[in-house]
Amino acid sequence: MKPLKPVPLSAEQVASVRSLVFHNDPSVLALNKPAGLSSQGGRGQVVTLDEMLWAFAKPGKARPRLIHRLDRDTSGVILAARTQPAASFLGKAMMARKITKTYLALVAPGAPIPPSGRIMEALRRVETGREARMQVCATNHPDAEAAETHYRTLSTADGAALLEVSPRTGRMHQIRVHLAAIQRPIVGDAWYGGALMIQGLPAPRLMLHASALTFPHPDGGRMTLRAPLPADFASLLEGLGLRAPDLDGTPVTREAGP
Repeated sequence: MKPLKPVPLSAEQVASVRSLVFHNDPSVLALNKPAGLSSQGGRGQVVTLDEMLWAFAKPGKARPRLIHRLDRDTSGVILAARTQPAASFLGKAMMARKITKTYLALVAPGAPIPPSGRIMEALRRVETGREARMQVCATNHPDAEAAETHYRTLSTADGAALLEVSPRTGRMHQIRVHLAAIQRPIVGDAWYGGALMIQGLPAPRLMLHASALTFPHPDGGRMTLRAPLPADFASLLEGLGLRAPDLDGTPVTREAGP
């Protein structure tokens, strides 16, 4: 395989991607991705986060590699490997489901019933033109993919609730479709039936934030990275009177282990 050609970046793009970093060590790089930035596969002339990682490449060396993706309109922690051994190690950990992802989702109308639980609906991919979406389907459907999502309610207000959500599988749009399947679509999610206004307040975008990532570190032990809430998410929660977990000031924890 030929080495990838570096993508030229403007000084503004370099400064922008560097401002997203909240953890950096010899093996991994963690960024707090804003909503609206594609992780990979952008269309046209749009520069993706994956391409912006050239800002961290040393002359003549490869750029850091993304270990996973986030939807374009989802904010939060995203992990990149700085070296090939780290990329291989983390890729195997992802395949073995040793990496735990935690999200915050603002849903309506109100808390799910029950307020915590597990969603096990199978999903299938449906393509229309250049767009692809996911649908709940029977487990015996020929295109069915098993999917599992755990959730619990953190805070409630009139017609809204803040959930902590942990997908145990990695299907496209999994959290969005699963929450819609229990009649609690994510606020701002026009694709899957989410409210665009709540208590008279507009939803600025899909209100889904990847708040934490726990993984085996390539250099030993386990690490948890916590990405602070972006201003638009925090502002809407405050306007609704919802209490969010404190993610500020504790972005990184490290535990010893094999």
